Amino acid sequence: MDVITQDLGLETTEQGFLVNPADWNEDVAQRLAALDNINLIAEHWEIILFIRRYYQQFKHLPNARVFTKAIAKEFGETKGNSRYLHKLFPDGPLKYACKLAGLPKPPTCL
Repeated sequence: MDVITQDLGLETTEQGFLVNPADWNEDVAQRLAALDNINLIAEHWEIILFIRRYYQQFKHLPNARVFTKAIAKEFGETKGNSRYLHKLFPDGPLKYACKLAGLPKPPTCL
């Protein structure tokens, strides 16, 4: 079921993912993050913009393992590991990176 997120004025799923990815911009990402008590810093943006590029290039979302490996390839092992990614997105790096990037919910995420 889709809902209108009052704080955003945009249509989202029950889990807060944008229904229409074209509605995304950096302000929307900031507001989505605030709803989940995430204060976006440069390190978040690096991952958010990376997953947007990945999705645009490959037309699908990776699973968590491929996501972590792709980050390691792009940014190095210090950022491409679960510990680093969980510091940024404690409730699920792939899920929240996609959510804040305005992308669909990854099929492998609960």
